[in-house]
Amino acid sequence: MNIHEYQAKELFKKYGVPTPRGHIAYTPDEAVKAAQELGGNIWVVKAQIHAGGRGLGGGVKLAKSTAEVKELASQILGMTLITHQTGPEGKLVQKVYVEEGADIKAEYYLGMVLDRALEMPVMMASTEGGMEIEEVAHNSPEKIVKVAIDPTIGFQGFHGRELAFGLNLPKEEINAFIKFASSLYKVYMENDAEMIEINPLIKTGDGKFLALDAKMGFDNNALYRQNAISEMRDLSEEEPTEIEAGNYGLSYIKLDGTVGCMVNGAGLAMGTMDTINYVGGTPANFLDVGGSASPETVAKGFEIILKDKNVKSIFVNIFGGIVRCDRVANGILEATKLTKVDVPVIVRLDGTNAAQAIEILNNAGISNIIAASDLEDGARKAVEAAAK
Repeated sequence: MNIHEYQAKELFKKYGVPTPRGHIAYTPDEAVKAAQELGGNIWVVKAQIHAGGRGLGGGVKLAKSTAEVKELASQILGMTLITHQTGPEGKLVQKVYVEEGADIKAEYYLGMVLDRALEMPVMMASTEGGMEIEEVAHNSPEKIVKVAIDPTIGFQGFHGRELAFGLNLPKEEINAFIKFASSLYKVYMENDAEMIEINPLIKTGDGKFLALDAKMGFDNNALYRQNAISEMRDLSEEEPTEIEAGNYGLSYIKLDGTVGCMVNGAGLAMGTMDTINYVGGTPANFLDVGGSASPETVAKGFEIILKDKNVKSIFVNIFGGIVRCDRVANGILEATKLTKVDVPVIVRLDGTNAAQAIEILNNAGISNIIAASDLEDGARKAVEAAAK
């Protein structure tokens, strides 16, 4: 689950992570009021969407008068903001964050992610603040300092010093940086975050560190114990079909391809998507129906897949372990009754009651259901059907 910049900064403040002052606004008049409450003579008007690259897309603007604040808020609110993370369809801007201006002396990058190979959170810092970290990692990996933090001991001074030395900070600024990084670690750990990114982290003219931007993502599986975080969820920023799938216990992620996928088990789903790519196709989604799929959930899975107009074929790849293949077959037939399935459906069933399942499908006499002998055969048939 992701949250907006202004929400992340509210969370930062609770842990003593310094940020510029700001207020959220839903209308141009509210933006003006926010600027007046902040005072000063320079403000930044920022689009609030769940995506990076807002500045390059025209969603972050500098204003030098309240009249300009109103004008810029009018331009940004209601716009469809397209960035490298939104895809070509973009995201509708429904609110802006009006923030006080800052005296920027230097810009850095500071972030935290979980390193699954090390099984530890890793804090990363770079002198290339304001740049896309992926671009820095590709072109200048030596400019990113990484420190793995063992949760059994937590963030220590030596972690902070290693990061500070990597940023070439003056001696008199190191303690302030360590305090900042230590507080950020607490935000990450105590809120079950998966990712925190501050880009840029700025140093002001008086030597203070401020989070000028903030991105946060959280572990969905831990939200049951993070009620305050759950309340920050903005469903308008999420894919409606993904929300609907979650309500039915289905794990669904929309992608950009033409071959719909229905698989049981996350590992098999990933393998199925890789195989589709390997044989020259592009998966339209990730869909794991889980180990206890019923005919009703399988039918709902078809309905959700077919809401994507880019889907030209569907590949059903089920290994019958916990979920029996005959139940899946009945679900496929149920789906054809409840939903108009007007694309070819390639079915590969193996495992518990696979023979019975194939017999059920063969006896149904539905012409657009095509049997596959194995994973690669099914992927090839699905890709070929999508190309017609």
